[in-house]
Amino acid sequence: MQDQHQRIFALAWHILSDREEAADVTQTVFIRLWNHRFDIDLDRVDAWLVRVARNAAIDAWRRRRTRENVVSTNTEAVERLEGAHHEPTDAGAVSSEFRQRLREAVNTLSEPQRSIVILREIEGYQYDEIGDVLDLPLNTVKVYLHRARRKLREKLRVYSPEVA
Repeated sequence: MQDQHQRIFALAWHILSDREEAADVTQTVFIRLWNHRFDIDLDRVDAWLVRVARNAAIDAWRRRRTRENVVSTNTEAVERLEGAHHEPTDAGAVSSEFRQRLREAVNTLSEPQRSIVILREIEGYQYDEIGDVLDLPLNTVKVYLHRARRKLREKLRVYSPEVA
């Protein structure tokens, strides 16, 4: 059970980029598991957990985006503009900036492409496992992943020409 807990937390964290929200989502998922323990096929518990975690994390992400849109101020835009004039001074800063750009690019992907990229590239799920989790045919998973990778390359090409 500890291994499942860590996988669910990691998935939620990759979607949300926030430890507290990921912990809340993880707790919610296991509460739902307990509430539905008699309804779930034991052979599909892992897929059920990941599907519920993905959906709960996406819901939390949407709620956060809604709150941020309502509360956002012009100070964020000013800070971004001021930060844009500073050049990174070392490889670590460049790498950190690229990771941030990558995270932003992944967040612009539509569903289910975003979830497929996270499950495959970050969490290391196999194609058939992703199909089970998202209830998609294997070929659809492959096509969505291919399209998502292409979109990410296009978005990141501006920041790093060697990505192309």
